[in-house]
Amino acid sequence: MNGYFDFHRAYSIARKEVMHIWRDPFTLALALGLPVMLVTFFGYAIDYEVKDIRLAVSDRDKGPAARRFREIFSASGYFQPVETGPAGPVAMLDSGRASAALFIEPDFSKKIKGGGRVTAQFVLDGSDNSKAAAVMGYLPGIQRAALARLAGAAPREPVSFETRFLYNPELNSRWFTVPGLAAIIIGLLAILLTAMTVAREWENGSMELLLSTPVRPLEIMFGKLAPYGALVLAGVFFVYLVSRLVFGVPFAGSHLLYLAACLLFVTAALSQGLLISVITRQQQIAMQLGMITGLLPSMLLSGFIFPVESMPVFFRYFTMLLPPRWFMAAARGIILKGADLGELAVPFLALAILSAGMLALALKKFKTDLEP
Repeated sequence: MNGYFDFHRAYSIARKEVMHIWRDPFTLALALGLPVMLVTFFGYAIDYEVKDIRLAVSDRDKGPAARRFREIFSASGYFQPVETGPAGPVAMLDSGRASAALFIEPDFSKKIKGGGRVTAQFVLDGSDNSKAAAVMGYLPGIQRAALARLAGAAPREPVSFETRFLYNPELNSRWFTVPGLAAIIIGLLAILLTAMTVAREWENGSMELLLSTPVRPLEIMFGKLAPYGALVLAGVFFVYLVSRLVFGVPFAGSHLLYLAACLLFVTAALSQGLLISVITRQQQIAMQLGMITGLLPSMLLSGFIFPVESMPVFFRYFTMLLPPRWFMAAARGIILKGADLGELAVPFLALAILSAGMLALALKKFKTDLEP
């Protein structure tokens, strides 16, 4: 019997772990409350839309056309025109009191009325390149609105493009960030739960006692991972409710397919935490290593902030070793696009391989610890 997997022994370990979780309200609050709180907090805080840009205006014309031109910037919803005062627009840019400046020439209104050509200079603070790129994207629309309102007619163009945005027609950034943010938080939580819990067993000496019994490493792994896997999936459910009810994120795909992706991702994250705990055997080191390996790569290299396609070649291949990259692609594809398993075959295959690899590494380390 000892040579095979014994479900009853694994169930006994899992039952012991469930009793420990039930007696520890901090673990329950961490697993169920923290993901909801963080997703809600950062879901509101993280917004890729740049608004309320302080625009320092130097109006040397003071005519009606100049006033209408300023109103176009204000009506766009992106800019907030402010008076420069005696300091001038450049001084406001230097001090950070404005992010952009608009210079209107003295004869602006007179030339507009006479049908002449007018110019206005727009100066932008380029110290924040991501913000500057977003602001530059607003200018073509403002230019077209200015031509239509000031010249009295829209410009005639030989070719007209009609743009449609699929899957996110309103370009709501929260529809894009909340699923990715949920993946990062759930993955980090799964790593920390198993890393901290098993490391505590090593520090208390109960893990050595458990390894000295006929219980096999695979049974220990199953007993340790199953309760926390169920707990993390419960956290996934609560995060799902928050994303749908609070942020209004649509769900276009299959819930069963999304659950399968969550199972694969959670298995990989739990196995990573278990591997960390076996290697470190100390709660403090396990927590630090779990934070480093679970947070930074997920934030920076998963495609949550920076597109993977724009990364250098080395990092594009390196991200293939990170489960959050594949889960984020699968989650966004299922939730926003309604993709099926055939369209998501690569992310699902990668998650399956990484999950199996993490489990195999953790199991191998357990076997090493059993050797005399």
